[in-house]
Amino acid sequence: MAHYRLAVGHIESSETDRINLVIIFGGQSAEHDVSCSTAAHVMKAVNPDRYTVTALGIDRSGQWHLAESAMAALDQGPDAIPARLEASGRSVSSALALTAASAGGSTVVMPLLHGPLGEDGTVQGLLELLDVPYVGAGVLASAVGMDKAMSKDVLARHGIAQPRYVALRDSDVSASRLQQIAAELKYPIFVKPANMGSSVGVSKAHDFDELVAATDIAMTYDEWLVFEEAIVGREIEVAVLGSHQPQASVAGEIVPGHEFYDYDDKYLSDGAQLMIPAPLTAAQSDTVRRLAIEVFQVLRGEGLARVDFFFEENGRGFLCNEVNTMPGFTPISMYPKLWMATGVSYSELIDQLVELARERHSRRRRNTGH
Repeated sequence: MAHYRLAVGHIESSETDRINLVIIFGGQSAEHDVSCSTAAHVMKAVNPDRYTVTALGIDRSGQWHLAESAMAALDQGPDAIPARLEASGRSVSSALALTAASAGGSTVVMPLLHGPLGEDGTVQGLLELLDVPYVGAGVLASAVGMDKAMSKDVLARHGIAQPRYVALRDSDVSASRLQQIAAELKYPIFVKPANMGSSVGVSKAHDFDELVAATDIAMTYDEWLVFEEAIVGREIEVAVLGSHQPQASVAGEIVPGHEFYDYDDKYLSDGAQLMIPAPLTAAQSDTVRRLAIEVFQVLRGEGLARVDFFFEENGRGFLCNEVNTMPGFTPISMYPKLWMATGVSYSELIDQLVELARERHSRRRRNTGH
């Protein structure tokens, strides 16, 4: 397959253009551990001749730390970096830490945060206020992408095919309302917290008792819930990279090792089978890649996203399941693996995301009169 290279607009860089890369990891969400693992792999892969790395860890209580041990390990070489970083070290103020880290030179922040209070536009808003370039979606796309209920509503408004769903606030949950949802969607039904990723808090209900239990579990993670019909179909994922003219990777397919692709299947048991490229016809592959770009643009994506689909081969075709604006980013995660299969290495992917961040920041400064 031909090597892929993304054009990123007005920012031109060279191997001698040294960049201060500020990596933020950890966070208060249930996906804290995933973020710590992602950050370790990114630090291992960055080119030390091109980047000066500052690592900022957010612990589970929300306190920010200068991760000096991680940076010291990096100075010894990538092999000295542990498989998972610890969000600990000297306590710092978030704004002061970012301001200090971005002083004196070309800086890009890479917020490797998954879930609420990180991937949902909150940290992105802080970075906008500090006027710092950062990797990934902006405030709006991050917030909408994180909230499954809202993103489904937006995609429905634009005619994107999806599984049938009902969004409900916890204050509106009642036995009678759950019975109505069961009658509308039919069992089995997936119940999800609207604002969570990595399948955290997701359950599959086969009857009313399980539906009640699944609802209780989801409500421990969010006040908004999504009830969704269970699709009998294949799970297809596409990675998207870019800004004005985003590009789609080859499609991949996941064959879950469990009843569905849950947290344990993704990160603990290694039971899922990943097929890259997915065994699709050329026409099917073109269709799902085009749909992934359309979804990315509808949600005003920037930088990167992984768009997940169900494929009903003898039914409705490709149905958009969800969009992840900061997907797992370890070398064995689906997003980097899809791009590696498309011709972009892990380290090259980091470089391209950094350049996209710089290009967007330059563009937005022009648009706002800075």
